[in-house]
Amino acid sequence: MLVRRQGIKLILLEQLDEMGKHGKLQIAVEYAVTRSVLTALGRMPRSLALFAGRGVGRIAYGLSDRLRTTGHRNLELAFPEMSKRERERILRGSFRNLGRLLGEFSQFSRATPESLHQIIECRGLENLQAARESGRGVILFTGHLGAWELSSFALSAFGYPLSFLVRRIDNPLIEDLIEKTRTRFGNRSIDKRAAMRPMLKTLRAGGTLGILVDLNTQPHEGVFVDFFGIPASTASGVAALALRTGAAVLPVFIPWDEEQKRFILYIDPPLEISRTRNEEEDVREFTARYTYVVESYVRRFPDQWLWIHKRWNTRPEKGADLYARN
Repeated sequence: MLVRRQGIKLILLEQLDEMGKHGKLQIAVEYAVTRSVLTALGRMPRSLALFAGRGVGRIAYGLSDRLRTTGHRNLELAFPEMSKRERERILRGSFRNLGRLLGEFSQFSRATPESLHQIIECRGLENLQAARESGRGVILFTGHLGAWELSSFALSAFGYPLSFLVRRIDNPLIEDLIEKTRTRFGNRSIDKRAAMRPMLKTLRAGGTLGILVDLNTQPHEGVFVDFFGIPASTASGVAALALRTGAAVLPVFIPWDEEQKRFILYIDPPLEISRTRNEEEDVREFTARYTYVVESYVRRFPDQWLWIHKRWNTRPEKGADLYARN
């Protein structure tokens, strides 16, 4: 899926990023830290790796003042009626979720289809199968919720490889390390900076494309639609691609179920696409529709979403800066 690696990178490297541009020393230090952490966790039994990862999340919560401040502001905007204590609980959970994802990602190098089936319950795989059989191409959209890295990795291991849109990490050594890990079972990444042609080629060949749609975008990259009742600049590429190619568009999310102690991989039925003579309005309407789906999942699993991202940073013309006090 579209991965700016917000979670793992922010936990491990946030302090290093304050140094500015990526010089050779910073690249080497970042890579050494990342590889050491992933290797250490990867050698642990999965249960211990997840426990340690959640510990990293708790430490990150205590150390990352800037990210914590952003998280509190986002929760104030999304849940103004909620008590401060409840918002605090959600934010702490969000950091623990990032730590759990870190622990889970460390296990990717030795994961097998059999081991993944033991920790993931798939609900709606028939929806993906039917969409693929139509031959029109498939777009899977998701958000930074639960173990989003695991969704595309597991689907490839289960026999449903896909191409996913990414923003390359600035550190080339870390980029190569993570790229090799997540493509073990046949997935392919597409660089966001030159994505349109390969995305169209993938869909026209009947392939599957994965895209994350819940990050703030610049005005020229998307449209403003409501997210928690607040206009949010949202990537409209999924809508544009679906209208242009006729591809099926399915929501995919993989939250953690605390009672079952496993992940639930939800693959929902495809969304209906309305086509009128006004393409611009069609794009906006469909973008609003899949953004509403993302919001519905965030409301169901609020402590598993990436609240530390400035989702409402880009404002409509003359709109107030919602993070000015940060």
